[in-house]
Amino acid sequence: MMAIAPINMGVNLQEELQNQLNIDEVFGFDVAGVHIGFDEGTVVSWIIIAVMTVLAIFLTRGFKIEGEISKRQLLLEMCYEKAESFFKTIMSEKVEKYIPWLMSMALFIGISNMVGLIGFKPPTKSMQVTLAMALTTIVLVEYCAFKDKGIKGRLKAFTKPVWIVTPINILEIFTKPLSLCMRLFGNIIAAFTIMELIKAVPFTKLGVPAVFSLYFDLFDGLLQAYIFVFLTAIYLEEAVEETEEEPKEAKKLRKAQKKAERLAKKQAKKEAKATA
Repeated sequence: MMAIAPINMGVNLQEELQNQLNIDEVFGFDVAGVHIGFDEGTVVSWIIIAVMTVLAIFLTRGFKIEGEISKRQLLLEMCYEKAESFFKTIMSEKVEKYIPWLMSMALFIGISNMVGLIGFKPPTKSMQVTLAMALTTIVLVEYCAFKDKGIKGRLKAFTKPVWIVTPINILEIFTKPLSLCMRLFGNIIAAFTIMELIKAVPFTKLGVPAVFSLYFDLFDGLLQAYIFVFLTAIYLEEAVEETEEEPKEAKKLRKAQKKAERLAKKQAKKEAKATA
């Protein structure tokens, strides 16, 4: 009997993992012979976005610009200012306008990671959702880069610091979203797998899984949201970061100085010959 228990536990865990990884279709319809379906990840994402929108409208209702403000407005403004000040430490003025977008993304990912506590399948367990968010991030990053440096300047940036690394710099456009996608997806699946293993051991009835759930379902979910937006903020800052090139005026001045030094040396030689 002792030898059978681990096998059953493995089978149950495998089945549970398979059920969690399977993204079932919720509803769909056919258009001109093409089936269009909407899976669990998409539908739950819509629900989260709808709830966030309703809460945002409700919580910001009655906000004042002048005069006495409510405690609710004071608390929300304090939270916003704290988050804004954090991003401003790693982002320049050129990309500060995207801070509200980063905050919205952090809230969406954080809530998506924790909806499993109320019975929903987290959208971040779907690689389609994490990939979509990662692609959205990189599209925004590249848009900022081309807008700030222009087409010529952005293409020239691929050859920095030396032209031989151009293929690696181009490859980063594809590796960055892949890294964001796989990091978020992998950590959520890993946390779920660990929780299932903890639930399978004999001390489940002692309430130990609830303690670990606080870490893997709450803290780890929020941590992954933080990592995602933190890396996005760094990518945005790198996209508009000035390359360390010598200004044209400085180059001209340096060349003029060298030319003057050469002429002075020649003149000194001529004077030396004349006195000899």
